[in-house]
Amino acid sequence: MPLIPEEPQIHESAQGPRATPAAGRTAPTPRPVPGPRSAASPRPGHPGPGPARPAPPRTHTSATSAGQPQAPRPTKPSVPQIQLIPAPADGALDAADEAVDLLLDSGRAPADVLVLTTGEQHPWATHELSFGEAAYWAQHDARDDVFYADAAVVGRASARPVVVVAINGGADDEAARALPAALAKATALLIVCGDPQRINTALGTGV
Repeated sequence: MPLIPEEPQIHESAQGPRATPAAGRTAPTPRPVPGPRSAASPRPGHPGPGPARPAPPRTHTSATSAGQPQAPRPTKPSVPQIQLIPAPADGALDAADEAVDLLLDSGRAPADVLVLTTGEQHPWATHELSFGEAAYWAQHDARDDVFYADAAVVGRASARPVVVVAINGGADDEAARALPAALAKATALLIVCGDPQRINTALGTGV
């Protein structure tokens, strides 16, 4: 079943570097879903009415005993939400910036957001890389702001609650590699800005 563009309200907005829209075109206004925040802390257990009594010593039972204790069930990992914002290739970067603005306006911390591009680098990344890769990646490791990177280096980036991908160019096979990798880096929400057909092809019709 192909991914259908959604337009739920979100109240979030991005600080940090913004791409300047090209003259003569208007960036689409995205309406990404904020999605779940960082996983909530486990609820503390409720204390019992009194001190716990020591458990009686276990007696050996055969594997076929009806009272054999069951192994604990593994915890199922949470699956991030996916939000599609339709945009042409030359407007995908502007749509991604609008999405980040909305995310931050709704209360997301800047450090929660990673922005990836499949084509031309975001202007912030281009500027910061001019000072050298060491300084650029040091900002990533500091985790105190939105971080912008080329989708080709997503493997080097650490996971963040929200990953925004701008399909603003690049070959189809690059997008096909970038989107699953970006999905693996998002712990709560993946927002993809670009052509819906191309995105569905990259993510797979089963998404």
